[in-house]
Amino acid sequence: MAKASRRGESDDDAAIGEPEAVGGAPSPREQTLLFGHQAAEHELLDAYRSGRLHHGWILGGPRGIGKATLAMRFARFVLAHPDPASPAVQRATGLGVAPDAPAVRLMAAGAHPDLLHLRRPWDDKAKRFKTEITVDEVRRLVPFFGSTAGTGGYRIVVIDAADDLNANAANAVLKMLEEPPRKGLFLLVSHAPGRLLPTIRSRTRRLMMRPLAPADVAEGLLTLGLTADRSVAARAAAISEGSLRRAATALAGGAVDVEGALAPLLARLSAEPDRKAVYLFAELVSGREAAEAYDLSIDLIRAFISDRVRSSAAAGAHPRTLAAWAEAWEKIDRAVARADAFNLDRKQVVIGVFQDLSDAARLAAA
Repeated sequence: MAKASRRGESDDDAAIGEPEAVGGAPSPREQTLLFGHQAAEHELLDAYRSGRLHHGWILGGPRGIGKATLAMRFARFVLAHPDPASPAVQRATGLGVAPDAPAVRLMAAGAHPDLLHLRRPWDDKAKRFKTEITVDEVRRLVPFFGSTAGTGGYRIVVIDAADDLNANAANAVLKMLEEPPRKGLFLLVSHAPGRLLPTIRSRTRRLMMRPLAPADVAEGLLTLGLTADRSVAARAAAISEGSLRRAATALAGGAVDVEGALAPLLARLSAEPDRKAVYLFAELVSGREAAEAYDLSIDLIRAFISDRVRSSAAAGAHPRTLAAWAEAWEKIDRAVARADAFNLDRKQVVIGVFQDLSDAARLAAA
């Protein structure tokens, strides 16, 4: 893998990509748009133009909702406007930067000298990303902060995600946060801030972000060109749990088709199951590229059982009805866990799940 000589990056980002890249979607450093999160954006903007910007921030929230995109958007704004007292900063209504600004081009190329992006490194031998951010990656902070910022403003470190720091790396980051360099800004993306070192949390300011609204997810899918069909975008948004990344992955993996294929199968459980339809559905969600579809199908089936239990209890159903659905839940949980543990054929798991559902439906109707 080619090595670059620039100070902010050590790898050829265009060749390596990102650890959690979704096909067709721009990386956070390339993405100039932000969907939702206006309140979080304004909080960062207000903090910067106050002239009293805290040196460390944790951007927390569920995976895939735009935390890294906001971190890079903030970094881009600060690098494009190194003086927080400038008229451009004081009258800004958001963190957007003109498309022709040098910071936009340099960040998109992974070449801005005043930005260091720490993430799980590429393992050239194994041809995959490592499972954690190592202390060797964090040691890059020393030379990075050892020279003067090219623009005379902030030098910014984005750690994406801080959850991936191993113990030694986390302690190395902590030392930097305890004695922060002048004009140094740390932006820590975290999916679970509560699991970070308490000492890291105590030395940073936390900005929690909520899952996106379905309308924002759908807008993101359409704007990024991941689909041109508004109905498809709406269906992907409905199963995204507020995560644009999850919605994009659902589109790429075919998970958007899962609900439509699953509904008629669940509707005829009390009758003789359509074995051909079950087999075709099992093929749809069990392929090598269909992990998202498989997970979604299991989640939807669990939700279906939960709904059956609630509605049966509310209707005063016989205890055997509740017991039948409870037993089906337990069987399905065991089958899924066993398949994950031993890497078993997911197609057979799905076929078995429908048999368990049919058995439960017949017992409940008896």
